[in-house]
Amino acid sequence: MTDRPASWRMPTPKQMEKLVAEAARRPALPAAAPDAPLPAEYWESVLKDPRAGATGAEMRQRRLSEIQRHVLRISCRRCDRTVEIQTADAVRLYGGNAVWKDVAQRLLDNTCQQRTGRHEEDGCWPAFETP
Repeated sequence: MTDRPASWRMPTPKQMEKLVAEAARRPALPAAAPDAPLPAEYWESVLKDPRAGATGAEMRQRRLSEIQRHVLRISCRRCDRTVEIQTADAVRLYGGNAVWKDVAQRLLDNTCQQRTGRHEEDGCWPAFETP
């Protein structure tokens, strides 16, 4: 720990005046009104984003052969366990036509720590993670 005062982090009054003068000289960019339409470039970038292609529900219903991700991750809302598997390994173990939702549930159930003895309460509660 050092014995320097906290003032060494703050700009000096002269530096602060200089910053204020520079800000006053710069022209302010016009702010868009809250109800103004968004520019076309914004919508293009949103639609080109790979995450816009599928919602979480659509991703869960995909077959393993359709998923482009390298690693698939599932976590349990109940016991906070996370299970990861490479897509290639999942295809090898469960087949390319297997649905990701079913495979994820099997992965969690195979190693579930929360057993109560009641069928309705046993097992993990999957939370599908998206990168």
